[in-house]
Amino acid sequence: MVTVRQALGTFGEQRVVQECRCPKCKRVKTLVRLPPNFKCADVICDFCGYLAQVKTSSTKRIDRMPKAILGAAWGPQSARMGAAIYFPLYVVLVDPLEQYSIYYLSADLQTEEMFKPRKPLSENARRAGWQGFIYDMQAVEDRLVRLR
Repeated sequence: MVTVRQALGTFGEQRVVQECRCPKCKRVKTLVRLPPNFKCADVICDFCGYLAQVKTSSTKRIDRMPKAILGAAWGPQSARMGAAIYFPLYVVLVDPLEQYSIYYLSADLQTEEMFKPRKPLSENARRAGWQGFIYDMQAVEDRLVRLR
């Protein structure tokens, strides 16, 4: 059964693939969703292979970026950062009426400081020891481009 958060994420990914051109090859309708749980990327261009991450967040105002957005697993993200690999980021903001905006942050404008590790889950948690991270959007708010 799909959770509310998973449905929100799917909504954001669908908006990106339906409405955004590939930033690399500039083709229309070539971005496609990757399978669930693909590490650190959500969409790929089926023409040029461009990869990007999509994060979707509920908000009251789609014209203002939240201070922080939940990321995913810190381990893979940290390893990629250690190798100087950053994936471009689409942020989809959705309000209670399902109006939405799409923002874009290219990989070359990202910094290590925008990725904040969270505390690992306690030993009593279902996924004990798992550690996520938070995107600090205040660190890059002047670098984001609103696409929609």
